Amino acid sequence: MPQTEAQTAVATKFPSKKPLIISGPCSAETEEQLLATCTQLAATGRVDMLRAGIWKPRTKPGMFEGIGTKGLPWLQKARQLTGLPTTVEVATPKHVEDALAFEVDVLWIGARTTVNPFSVQALADALRGVQVPVFIKNPVHPDLELWLGAVERLAKAGVKDIGLIHRGFASYGNTEYRNAPMWHLPIEMRRRLPDLPLICDPSHICGNRTGLAAVAQQSIDLGFDGLMLESHIDPDNAWSDAKQQVTPQRLAELLDGLIWRQETTDQQEFLTVLAQLREQINQLDDEILHLLGQRMQVAESIGRYKKENDITILQTSRWNEILERGIRKGDQLGLTADFIRKYFDAVHLESINRQNSVMNK
Repeated sequence: MPQTEAQTAVATKFPSKKPLIISGPCSAETEEQLLATCTQLAATGRVDMLRAGIWKPRTKPGMFEGIGTKGLPWLQKARQLTGLPTTVEVATPKHVEDALAFEVDVLWIGARTTVNPFSVQALADALRGVQVPVFIKNPVHPDLELWLGAVERLAKAGVKDIGLIHRGFASYGNTEYRNAPMWHLPIEMRRRLPDLPLICDPSHICGNRTGLAAVAQQSIDLGFDGLMLESHIDPDNAWSDAKQQVTPQRLAELLDGLIWRQETTDQQEFLTVLAQLREQINQLDDEILHLLGQRMQVAESIGRYKKENDITILQTSRWNEILERGIRKGDQLGLTADFIRKYFDAVHLESINRQNSVMNK
């Protein structure tokens, strides 16, 4: 596969530490609150970078939209007190200018900004000639090309140190998560841009404290390079996103409870067994693809027969029969109903496309 512009333009050299742990309050509220939180986080010895929301894009007017530029000197002081680098979200060229004026070490582009190419381009233009690392959060809705496009815009502007943050995606009616993780999307992003650091933001995925550890562990198991977790000295009384923040002490406990896995090993026995199992997967995949090819040939034959007899392509009762039968059979084989539905949806769509092609030759 030919490399994209982003793949050839970006040769990131940050972060050097893995896992990278970023933490701090959702919002900088007061100087006392920010400094107390940051010093307690530094005291845990587990945090590598301090974050704080200075400007907060909110869904509705009248909500707390961040303390604004006057919070940047507080963050600068936290940096001086702890010796830890800092990072803030920027959404406009003026945000970039102000953040850099107060020595913010790393910037990040939020999900509500990534979704807008005009806004991303304005930030890219503001960053032209400025060598500051930039993380890019995934766009609010599940559009991989927008995420990739943001990387390419920054790369074309000359930004070399680019990282990715997975914070989940908005989905209508979702209840388990504030933002559904849709793990296949960051996995695909990692496949396309393997050299870019990718960290997970469980706070925004969960929207609550109870799910943080499970989401963090899953991201670690998938080989993510770090975590961004929100922390506040008094989470219940936070001015924004109170339910998803934890105290610095609780953050340290959460991190201590995680199992940090390595990507590979040099143990020959492990590598030999893994290679054998992967070869089994390859053979099974070949058999599945062969059977799917045969299935589509049968679907085309059905399409020709329907055409000869002026019968519509879609037979709802038959589709329901296939789906119900598949779910029952899948349950016997230990396959979830959700997986079976997704599988048959894809197969059914391809079958319809094949029959449609036959019908309209």
